[in-house]
Amino acid sequence: MTPTLAPQTPGNKRGEVVVEQVSCDFGGNRVLQETDLEVRAGEFFTLLGPSGSGKTTLLRIIAGLIDFTSGSVSIDGDDVTGLPTQQRDLGFVFQNYALFPHLTVAQNIAFGLKIRKVRGAALEKRVSEMLELTELGTLRDRLPAQLSGGQQQRVALGRALAQRPRVLLLDEPLGALDRRLRQDLGAEIRRIQQESETTAIYVTHDQEEAYILSDRMGVMEAGYIRQVGAPREIYSAPGSAFVANFLGETNSFAANVLDADSRIATVQIGDFTIPAQQPASSQLRTGTACTLSARPEHIRLSDTPAEAPTGFDPIARVFVTDARFFGQTIRVRLADDSGSYLVDLDSSEAIPSVGSSTVMSVRRGSGVLLPVS
Repeated sequence: MTPTLAPQTPGNKRGEVVVEQVSCDFGGNRVLQETDLEVRAGEFFTLLGPSGSGKTTLLRIIAGLIDFTSGSVSIDGDDVTGLPTQQRDLGFVFQNYALFPHLTVAQNIAFGLKIRKVRGAALEKRVSEMLELTELGTLRDRLPAQLSGGQQQRVALGRALAQRPRVLLLDEPLGALDRRLRQDLGAEIRRIQQESETTAIYVTHDQEEAYILSDRMGVMEAGYIRQVGAPREIYSAPGSAFVANFLGETNSFAANVLDADSRIATVQIGDFTIPAQQPASSQLRTGTACTLSARPEHIRLSDTPAEAPTGFDPIARVFVTDARFFGQTIRVRLADDSGSYLVDLDSSEAIPSVGSSTVMSVRRGSGVLLPVS
């Protein structure tokens, strides 16, 4: 009898991953601190961080590819900590794709199915499904050397998904491609993941990839997951200076808390008093020194504090050090005695003169307070 693979049906998603208190030591150095993480069934979750942050180590621990020091890993409630990789029901896509050069597109996709002894009509049906899903049907008889980098990546995806794994693991699969191709293929990965309803855990150091692909993401630094949430949530309300700076340009202002509740604090910044969001990680009390983080797109300029646009609060008197047209925006660099700043203005606005004095104002409610490191 020919084995078949059980389909994954809507409303019955698989692939919930739970990591509990997992740590990992290499050569006497702890590269992953005690880590907790829950990835929901069917979601696209990204581990984002700089080199050496521990993201690939965590992915390989989930995969069962490396030993770790403490903790446990479970998938759909089953403890897989002691199981070898081949028994965890996972699919893999790595940066080099690892395609078999002597096998055609269809044969590469079929390889894992044959290992599992899927034969005959069941094999052909599943390969055809993957060729359709990855839009490679017209290329089924080509060898990897005859494909573009993007096409090879889709073959690797099709091979990984052919066995209907509970979880798809992707370790920087777009890292070797140029920026435009990364954007296009990132969208393809997302489409294929959604259509196959497979849980995906994706590793990258590229913030733009994480924004485009993720339902949620975890930002990692020095072996810790610093913050978990939806991309917009983490970008708009970072919990630390590291997260704020790693996820994009931001401006930092030294502040002191004058009054505070659980959501909003009133702070003093130089000569100005403004309301700001409490940090996501902890609540700041009255009298606390802190930093206000404000994204460049949430700042406007005016000649005087009284002329600040409606809905904006004056925050600093500065002078212009550079101003350049960037297509959709005008990028303005400014400075005062406390530091330097960056503002992105709408391209329809006048380009400020270098050396001129101006007042920076922040969109009300957009500035986020961060504890002083």
